[in-house]
Parts: sequence; structure tokens; C-alpha cells
Amino acid sequence: MWKVYAILSAVFAALTAILAKIGIKGVDSNLATAIRTTVIILLSWTIVFIAGAQNGIKYLTKQNWLFLVLSGLATGLSWLFYYKAISIGDVSKVTLIDKSSIVLTLILSFMILNEQFNPKTIIASALITLGTFIMIWK
Repeated sequence: MWKVYAILSAVFAALTAILAKIGIKGVDSNLATAIRTTVIILLSWTIVFIAGAQNGIKYLTKQNWLFLVLSGLATGLSWLFYYKAISIGDVSKVTLIDKSSIVLTLILSFMILNEQFNPKTIIASALITLGTFIMIWK
């Protein structure tokens, strides 16, 4: 089932980029990010309450809070830089460079989470890295 969720994530990420590029025309990128974030907050809390998951908040540990807050800060900074980049650059180029985060995530998952690579992962990472360098090379 995780593969279905991952595919849906990719589809909505693609839509995010295209819709954002259209919506950001003539709008400050920071304002656009704030509007997007507000919509995400409302959607997320609506889903939490519909699912009845709000009671789980009392079971969060200090470590849960710390790393969820840090993750939120990283997400916010990523969105701010992404929106700035697409406001002045081509979405097709910005997104390819942005998706180099895949390789960075794999490296960090190996270093921090001790997740292992297999040959397929190494080859895919190398191709993504090569593609990123081709995009940023003039």
C-alpha cells in the first residue's frame, strides 16, 4: 500500500508545482508560501479531526515534538526557497534540481537511520545526480 501512497504523493507534488507556478504570477513568493501553508494547516487538522486522531497529541514525547518541529522548520524553509525559485525560474528546471533531495535523503537515511542501499538504489541515485548536474550545467 505504501507504493500507492508514494505514487499519489508524486502526482500531487507534480500538480503542486504546476498550480503554484500559475498562482504565483505577480505575487510575492513568501506571501504565496504563507497562503499555501494556511491551506495545508486547515486541510491537515480537518483530516485529523475526521479520523479522530486528535487524542493522540497527549501521547507525543519530547522527542516526537522536537523532531516534528524540526521537520516542520525544514519543510517551511524548503517551501520558501522552492517558491522563490519557481517565481523566477522555469518549473521544469527548478523541480529537477529540487528533486535532487531524493539523493540527499538517501544519503542521510544511510548515515542517520542506518538504512541500507542495494545496487538498484545506488544506480538510481547516480542517475538522479547525473541528471541534476546536467540541469545546472550551462
